[in-house]
Amino acid sequence: MPSERLQKIIAAAGITSRRSAEKMISGGLVSVNGQIVTELGSKADLDHDHIRVNGKLLHGAEHHIYLLMNKPKGYVTTASDPERRPTVMDLLHGIRVRVYPVGRLDYASEGLLLLTNDGELAHRLMKAASSVAKTYVVKVAGTPSSEGLAKIRRGLTISTDRGERVKTAPARVRSVRESENPWYEVTLKEGRNRQIRRMFEEIGHHVEKIKRVRYGPLSLDLPPGEFRRLTMGEIAKLQAAAGLAKPPVKQPREKSSKKPNKTNARR
Repeated sequence: MPSERLQKIIAAAGITSRRSAEKMISGGLVSVNGQIVTELGSKADLDHDHIRVNGKLLHGAEHHIYLLMNKPKGYVTTASDPERRPTVMDLLHGIRVRVYPVGRLDYASEGLLLLTNDGELAHRLMKAASSVAKTYVVKVAGTPSSEGLAKIRRGLTISTDRGERVKTAPARVRSVRESENPWYEVTLKEGRNRQIRRMFEEIGHHVEKIKRVRYGPLSLDLPPGEFRRLTMGEIAKLQAAAGLAKPPVKQPREKSSKKPNKTNARR
């Protein structure tokens, strides 16, 4: 096995995303053969080097698991919450390996959420330059003007969590239900925090509800609070959308107590 960047090895082992792995390396939490490594360009070979992350020895990549969840409103998209609010991890039952969310849906938002321990795929999907489209249905207070919607379609300047002003990429917007508080379908190819809410606030309208209904090739098909494993075909399409030219990874099967049917076996 050739040497690879440490953050890629850690992400492939299902410990955390590549971005978080970089922070762990910079923070002095990773060692190779007993030596603390803090340079992000450092490489190692998992077959020959002893790599420890926060004191724990890496044993290689886990079986990759890919889950699609319908996140309900009132859950935070983190592994734990200092305010002790419910997290999406509370909804996972029967999953014996650690997975983590790909991106976020805020506390008041709902809909399609991906969870996995495939750090490389998660990194590709969460990159700022990702071209994977995400589609939401959005309920807005009051009816935006055609000029305001045109600004969102072209891209407009919004505030970030840091107080900076940034320009959004062009978005697709179409009306799906006309009323005093209309619904729109909004498709983005980026995912800044609270981006849709901030885009509509920039044109003078509060967003009352947000639900993500599509993520790249995947569509929401579950009741709120439930999850399922992706099919092999869905995994392959998602990898292709993220620019990963590799065959889909088999998900681990549950052990079966059934004995093989000898009459159907090959002779």
